[in-house]
Amino acid sequence: MTDTPDRATAAEPASTATSAGTDPVDLAALLELAVTAARAAGQELLQRYGHVEGLATKSTATDPVSDADRASEALLVRMLTQQRPADGLLGEEGASRPSTSGITWVVDPLDGTVNYLYQLDNWAVSVAAQDEAGSVVGVVHDPRRDLTYTAVRGGGARCNGRPLAVNDPVPLDRALLGTGFGYSAERRRRQATVIGGVLPRIRDIRRIGSAALDLCAVAAGTLDAFYEEGIQLWDVAAGGLVATEAGAVVSHLRLTDAPTGYLFAGPALHPDLEAALRAAGS
Repeated sequence: MTDTPDRATAAEPASTATSAGTDPVDLAALLELAVTAARAAGQELLQRYGHVEGLATKSTATDPVSDADRASEALLVRMLTQQRPADGLLGEEGASRPSTSGITWVVDPLDGTVNYLYQLDNWAVSVAAQDEAGSVVGVVHDPRRDLTYTAVRGGGARCNGRPLAVNDPVPLDRALLGTGFGYSAERRRRQATVIGGVLPRIRDIRRIGSAALDLCAVAAGTLDAFYEEGIQLWDVAAGGLVATEAGAVVSHLRLTDAPTGYLFAGPALHPDLEAALRAAGS
């Protein structure tokens, strides 16, 4: 991920982009495919909602996967490969294929599986197309609310067609911070220590349970910032582009033993919040 891109062309999405050694890419066509696939996967998940089968676990006993996750990913893979057979794939539930086109699709077929299992509404489908520099197109679809967040590199971010912009400026003591926790008990303990240290210095925290929706909330101004460690590429590939195209600044921030960590916030808030988190983590 990179810091906020040049948004001079944010009013109109860029139509093409060129990666080194590849032909120009039609970003409008990629966006259309991503939206169609994400919404179809969302419909698949809605049909299975409240009737979860095939429940298993992954990294820990509290990290679930179900037939709904697998069916959603299978549908995404099928739709993307039919339309763009030369593209690569990376999916949370195992989809993997190298790219010969310069484009790789990064998909999270059900971000917020625990919420889905408990019939809490904060879950989404995340679809991003990436080139060697990162995400060029990102779509996060919230089926329960029929909200589709979209972003194109250099073209701004939208929700159901409405332009999005982060809250800015926001002082540190008025910041509403979204966060999440890992599945490992020890990692959660360390993450809680960091959040507990920063909590007295900000307005409050929110734990939504879907990193993709957290990032879209930053873009929409319903959160001021998002920080989490231990999340994977498929958690941030689409939502991260939505947030940065709405004006968020992103930095890699690792304060625990997690392999990855991200902080997204508006330009004025970002340095103060990063400093506060580092102080809490020390």
